[in-house]
Amino acid sequence: MSHRRTPLLAAALALPLLASAAEAHLLYVSNEKDNTISIVDTVKGEVVDTLKVGKRPRGIVFSTDYTKLYVCASDSDTVQVFDVASGKLLHDLPSGADPELFALSPDGRTLVISNENDAIATFVDVETRAVVGQVPVGEEPEGVGFSHDGKSVVVTAETTNMAHWIDVATKTGVADIPVDPRPRFAVFTKDDSRLWVSSEIGGTVTVIDSATKAPVGKVEFAIPGVPRDKTQPVGMRLTSDGRWGFVALGPANHVAVVDQKTLKVKKYILVGKRVWQLDLTPEEDRLWVTNGVSGDVTEIDVASLTALRTVRVGRYPWGAAIRPTK
Repeated sequence: MSHRRTPLLAAALALPLLASAAEAHLLYVSNEKDNTISIVDTVKGEVVDTLKVGKRPRGIVFSTDYTKLYVCASDSDTVQVFDVASGKLLHDLPSGADPELFALSPDGRTLVISNENDAIATFVDVETRAVVGQVPVGEEPEGVGFSHDGKSVVVTAETTNMAHWIDVATKTGVADIPVDPRPRFAVFTKDDSRLWVSSEIGGTVTVIDSATKAPVGKVEFAIPGVPRDKTQPVGMRLTSDGRWGFVALGPANHVAVVDQKTLKVKKYILVGKRVWQLDLTPEEDRLWVTNGVSGDVTEIDVASLTALRTVRVGRYPWGAAIRPTK
């Protein structure tokens, strides 16, 4: 797989950290239609490099030490592994057919990949590059979310409207939890006490108690002037201090800011068209979101809960992952 490097990337890596503003980071964005990864300098607000990857890249995640980038190339039926320093493709991982999404375990050893056509979750050891387990789940699995302690992983099934709770040690299902129609993503709170599951067609986020595996609350959305059926929750990020949850609302073109304790919406932030995924900086002072139809990404200031700027990337940006440069 070919790749391109530019002199601007070297300059971006050497940028001094700014004490009075946001820290310097590189934002990696997967572009579904271009089969590329755009690399955005978050201080300059511009694309400084582009990597060619497999067909229809969606989920992307860094290794825990940021030396490798994992790319879910869905239409190439593979997960690709790139060396971050050189941008070169190192190897592919045995992902199973039609990988939809994945998540990396907190210890950095295991990728869990959802396989849409086979209705399974595939466990891959990233060091040995071997499949170490497969767990049956519901039809059309999509989202994958690891608990922070690494003991549990949850896979959402779009067609059967379930969140499948899996014990990582035994690689067995422990609970099948009904949620609203077309669940997309799953994310745990920092203390792992609760799980949030977004339902795209249901238009809600179901909050589940980790101890009882039972729903304990639901987030609902109502944006003035936006039809209810256009409000489609997809990607999510939760701040580690337990204060805010950020929910991308798809064709509603807004990000919802949700109070983690009350589960009430604090604010809706207007971004680009068809907001899909998002990622927080390590300092959690900035949130970057991908806008698929408008072909750009939006930077949000977490302190003021306002959109700061928009940066053009490739066609149909989907996934987002932030890498510190220090």
